[in-house]
Amino acid sequence: MRSFALPRRLWIPARWASLTISLAISFFAVPLTDAQTTAKKVLVGVLGITPSVPANHEVFKQGLAQLGYTEGQQVAIVEKHADSEPARLAAVAADLVRSKPDVIFARGPAAVAAAVRATAAIPIVAVDLESDPVALGYAKTLARPGGHVTGVFLDLPELSAKHLQLFREIVPSLSRVALVGDSVGNAAQYRATERAAKTFKLQVQTFEGRTPTELDAALEAARRNGVGGVVIFSSPTVYGNVARIATLAREKRLPTVALFSEFAEAGGLLSYGPNLREAFRRCGVYVGKILSGAKPSELPIERPEKFELVINARTAKTLGLTIPDSLLRRADQIIQ
Repeated sequence: MRSFALPRRLWIPARWASLTISLAISFFAVPLTDAQTTAKKVLVGVLGITPSVPANHEVFKQGLAQLGYTEGQQVAIVEKHADSEPARLAAVAADLVRSKPDVIFARGPAAVAAAVRATAAIPIVAVDLESDPVALGYAKTLARPGGHVTGVFLDLPELSAKHLQLFREIVPSLSRVALVGDSVGNAAQYRATERAAKTFKLQVQTFEGRTPTELDAALEAARRNGVGGVVIFSSPTVYGNVARIATLAREKRLPTVALFSEFAEAGGLLSYGPNLREAFRRCGVYVGKILSGAKPSELPIERPEKFELVINARTAKTLGLTIPDSLLRRADQIIQ
């Protein structure tokens, strides 16, 4: 029977054994750096003329999270705003750019313009319900922007004509309306509404409403002039003050219509326009795509496709107005 000899014990010099053990211990003992334990957070800058509306900011973050970017984990978010003062926006945008965000989310036409002027290198995702991105040079086409700006744009000034039509259904005797907004940012809406007013044989008066103070004064001027209704044009300042505007209009017994459903929910007579929260969610998705490597030049500019009619029946009753059944049947939401 064949026998096998056990191998002799491998001999290692003492000094090499000591070195081997020391290296092993040091390898496991070295603390991991931050970069080794967690991936570096990317930075998203948010720019607006007013502070973010909490509900919209939340759905924006939900959109980001769909792409795997959760605030405080994979991404940090820094917000800069001009506190409702348009003159401050350029400086605020420059300050945001100096923080070197990976992407800028710009809310509203003034913020988008300020961001574009402040940087040509940082990708910009915009939510802008007033501007034509191609006409302003932000994009070559909606399908393929070709630059560093993309996002959600509405650019449908004709919606203001729809607002006048809705007014006429509720107040058939309407003869005079007030238009309240930003004469620069809402220029296209003003022109479209004035054209529609001629069709409906309505007299139009315009009032500036770029700041909360101007909005208050505009509503008071509309009341003194005895208008039968007020069209509130869309802007970040209006959106950030919907409850205040709706309350003032109701106190002054002014029928009002605006783009945002939140306006009617806050006590305005009615609203007709896109779902703004869905636009914010889509912008969050776009920011997430860019952080994941997509190019803004290749992300198509989106436009809202669904529009909602919201009627506040309680406000109508307060104002002594009767909403026709035909209009109630078309409403997406009726606030009792």
